[in-house]
Amino acid sequence: MNKLSIELSENNVGCYVKTDLKTINDVEIQEIKKLLNKYAVLFFKEQNLSPEEYMRFASQFGKPAKYPMLKPHRDFKDIYVIERKKSDKGLSFGEGAHLDSVYMNNPPRFTFLQAVDVPEEGQGNTLFYNQFLAYEALPNEIKTKIENLKGIFSSKGKIAKTRTLREAEHGTSNTKEIKSEHKLVQTIDGRKAIYSSPGHIVGIANYKSDQNELIEFLSSHQTKKEFSFSFSWKKGDLALWSSASLHAATAFNGNRKMFRITVQ
Repeated sequence: MNKLSIELSENNVGCYVKTDLKTINDVEIQEIKKLLNKYAVLFFKEQNLSPEEYMRFASQFGKPAKYPMLKPHRDFKDIYVIERKKSDKGLSFGEGAHLDSVYMNNPPRFTFLQAVDVPEEGQGNTLFYNQFLAYEALPNEIKTKIENLKGIFSSKGKIAKTRTLREAEHGTSNTKEIKSEHKLVQTIDGRKAIYSSPGHIVGIANYKSDQNELIEFLSSHQTKKEFSFSFSWKKGDLALWSSASLHAATAFNGNRKMFRITVQ
């Protein structure tokens, strides 16, 4: 039987979980779910899972979700390949704080990301922003103001420019805009979190005051340094996060291939 042990990351944004995901059991899965509800993002170092093992682990958290903007893995339809080559120009895919597929009516609850090939250490990090902590630090008047507001999220939000090159490479250019509305405050296991994606939000439903001012305030607040942690990848690492965590790719020069799974 595996024994879980944890170590908090910088700023308590998430935690490292030490275990062997290849042999994990149902009791440990439940413990991981509790940790995820508490810390929003978990890191599993040097797991080196096969695609089959990776899918088996992810499927215990929900139903795999489709991603409309990229083609899936050739042999595993629920795994999406995010790859950048040293020769690529422009922004990295997902460079900018966001929630995955928040423009869908039923966006994923959890995202899994596995490092298959990574550049040298210190390049290609992923930034994570804990939205439990961000909500708790909001002024009370802002908490009251946004409690029942809904954000309007679009697949054509400002982060869309980071996927243009990847879409062209994979022949999956999707010009149709997808929009959805979601409450800006959501409760996860009894704890409130800001639920807004700076890379996708384009408006606030039924809000008559200055929408841009509130959007800019929230986006700036959500991504403050005190809520953030920069995770440095090594081959075989796996990260798992909930909708209580924003994430952002960072600029780098080199080759990187990641396998992503989202579940609902």
